[in-house]
Amino acid sequence: MVCMAVSRKGRELQRYSKGRRLVVGCIPYRNKTGSNNNELEVLLVSSQKSTKMMFPKGGWELDESIEQAASRESLEEAGVLGKVETQLGEWSFLSKRYGTLYEGYMFPLFVTEQLEFWPEQHARQRTWMSVEEAREKCQHWWMKAALDILVNRIQCTRQPHVQVN
Repeated sequence: MVCMAVSRKGRELQRYSKGRRLVVGCIPYRNKTGSNNNELEVLLVSSQKSTKMMFPKGGWELDESIEQAASRESLEEAGVLGKVETQLGEWSFLSKRYGTLYEGYMFPLFVTEQLEFWPEQHARQRTWMSVEEAREKCQHWWMKAALDILVNRIQCTRQPHVQVN
């Protein structure tokens, strides 16, 4: 499938709370191809300004729900579609670029489709990697915290349930 959408630009529709810009991101994930033990892979993208890696994220805009924003960012930056799942958490962090506090919200995105063409394909590189590699390569501490919550959540749901009498 090919995406004909164009990335949104500008800050005039951005949401703010108490002077803080609200950003939303996703951790795109899937079961590793060819893996029979349900090993996870996650998708990181490069920054537009450097080769540093992160999960797709961007501004939450006034005309969309938080889940729509998360899905849109994953489409624009990583070229993936999927199911946005229950929020992983909320973090306050300092923008190194602007020196201001932001509020970041992260969601898991179970990837169902990877597009051949997407809006930011010429500005970013996308790479599937193991959870361990992602912990090393991801530049944001708050995204790593979200990744740990996702991994824990998935491990808990995959554990066999034992009935205690």
